[in-house]
Amino acid sequence: MKRKLILATILFAGLSYSTLSESSPYYCDSENGGLAVPEGFCARVFSKSTGPVRSLAIASNGDVFATIRSGVIRDGGVVSLRDNDGDMRADEVQRFGSGSGHGIALSEQFLYFASHKSIVRWPWKVGQLVPSDPPETVVGGFPKQRSHKEKALALAPSGKLYVSVGAPSNACQIRSRSRGSPGIDPCPQLELHAGIWLYDAFATDQVHREQSRVATGLRHTLAMAIEPETSDLWGAVNGRDQLGSLWGYSAQLNARLPAEELVRILPSSDFGWPYCYYDGHEKEKVLSPEYGGDGSVTGRCDQTKDPEFAFPAHWAPMGMTFYNGSSFPKRYHGGLFVAFHGSWNRSPLPQEGYQIAFVPFSAGGIKGNFETFAIGQKDFRKFRMTGVAVAPDGALFVADDSTGTIWRIQRNETTVKKRGKNG
Repeated sequence: MKRKLILATILFAGLSYSTLSESSPYYCDSENGGLAVPEGFCARVFSKSTGPVRSLAIASNGDVFATIRSGVIRDGGVVSLRDNDGDMRADEVQRFGSGSGHGIALSEQFLYFASHKSIVRWPWKVGQLVPSDPPETVVGGFPKQRSHKEKALALAPSGKLYVSVGAPSNACQIRSRSRGSPGIDPCPQLELHAGIWLYDAFATDQVHREQSRVATGLRHTLAMAIEPETSDLWGAVNGRDQLGSLWGYSAQLNARLPAEELVRILPSSDFGWPYCYYDGHEKEKVLSPEYGGDGSVTGRCDQTKDPEFAFPAHWAPMGMTFYNGSSFPKRYHGGLFVAFHGSWNRSPLPQEGYQIAFVPFSAGGIKGNFETFAIGQKDFRKFRMTGVAVAPDGALFVADDSTGTIWRIQRNETTVKKRGKNG
């Protein structure tokens, strides 16, 4: 039996523009550095013009590591940032590595980096901004692809390294992104793409192969995180595009289909791409038009796994993290923060997304609809959110790749004093 899905709604209520705290003048920027955040929180720009930041990881001493998409600053790689004087801004910045990157992960021994071509690691220890040794290849042999090349990482304490590999197409058509072109059946791209793979974080020179696949039918899972309470792997998936331009769906249907899926990734799960897509309004998977679907036929899709949660279509989830800190109010503890890059495929309707969303969790499950946690104040399309990570002191770091800004979001100290530590 399929799990009951919670359909997301957009909640903008409660966002406000906090002011500087007199007792802690370094904690908040005027107008929160351009962000709107909920009442009781404030934001400070930690770094500006960092480059097209994708994912964030934060060491136990507070050092921040960010992957960079290539083409603007050098050849991608990793940027490391440190606040030396305690003013909540990065004043020391280093760069290392190369290749357009997305996924990043830290352990006590290694720093892992996912480029388009391979997964590498550097021997590393807390306190190092730049590794002293050359990188080692953890996984290689990924096939070349023109689209959806970015790879996400999730590292479990047990040494399991999860790697997402995107599909090299929109819907596995005979003629890619061509109007009316049918899908290839069976789709050969599923062998080495469109899924999640499991590798050994302690081993080197592993080769990408079908036998290491954990889950399939996921077009492009750019956001992954392990839930601390259950150790379950979760992902947020970028769904297919162009139901309007390729198959004649109305502008309204094209803008709301398919949902961006939040999934719990269990061994041998099949989420249906390219044969199926998820209709978040009807709460079911339906057959894609490339494979004979008409928007309502279920067909083979009743054998695939439903998402646990449905976000609006074409919002492009890019990163996520479970909140494992203690400084935020209790309602946020254990919950999930998701970074959305914003849409391009909703035209001629207005584009949406461009925010950090919060999904409440409790006892290993979703407990309610999502709400907007951070978004641009004056033009919500200005910031295209990508990275999100929790700092050792419980602050939330978020990044966007359009302006290269990294913010630090924390509770407003004045609010904490009035309501009490856990209020």
